[in-house]
Amino acid sequence: MTAVPAPDVTIATLRSGAAVEIRIGDGSRRNALPGEAWARLARQVRELGACRSLRVLVIRGHGDTFCAGSDMTDWVDADSAYVEESFAHMEEAFSAIEDCPVPVVAEIRGVAAGAGCQLALACDLRLMADSARIGMPIARLGILASPAFAARMVALTGPSVARELLYTGRLVDARTAVELGLADHQVPEAQLTDRTGRLTAAVAAQPPAAIHAAKLAVGAVLGPQRQATAVNPRPAVARSHFGQAIAAFLGKQPAAVPPDPPLAP
Repeated sequence: MTAVPAPDVTIATLRSGAAVEIRIGDGSRRNALPGEAWARLARQVRELGACRSLRVLVIRGHGDTFCAGSDMTDWVDADSAYVEESFAHMEEAFSAIEDCPVPVVAEIRGVAAGAGCQLALACDLRLMADSARIGMPIARLGILASPAFAARMVALTGPSVARELLYTGRLVDARTAVELGLADHQVPEAQLTDRTGRLTAAVAAQPPAAIHAAKLAVGAVLGPQRQATAVNPRPAVARSHFGQAIAAFLGKQPAAVPPDPPLAP
């Protein structure tokens, strides 16, 4: 693979033939990203999508983790406008992936939590290492699930499962994720890169016009739902809980995902 210059080390790109890989993070903080990095990701995806030779895009995390969401140190002492802007940047990145003219594949190791979960759900296909976990543990931090956040989960799992996962904030393992529809394939971790490569090669081997038409066709079905949830007049966080929750979280577990609540019986 040959490296392609990227705006920042937190968003790196590698090209191999007709496939391009976007690597999230630098390995620290479980690849959680600050707001501006989400904006850079959106720009990078749009630029790559305009490349005529691109056939498939792969998103993976740096090292052994996909993405633990947003870097909450970015929000310490931040005012409401800055936090809201960060969420707007996240949504911009997810929408860029959904609008990308070629298939986007998420390769998930470690954890895909919060915005990292949404990043995976915005992709067309998701391959998960058998040791990985995925979910939306945001309610306990005073983060308010947006209609767009809920819509991505509902489209894959149905409303009942989406409610349970959003209400409890629990992370699910790869086997459960496949059963619920959050992931497409559970793969032994040692085989994940090879399996992703075989999948992207199979996609890249198809006539580009046919793949583009297929993505447009599925997008047309999901379009009304996306349009209905595109505008969110509510704030992104409950300020009465958010600041205290962020401070407590960073004080106890810097660079980590909050512990899971007990699994529902």
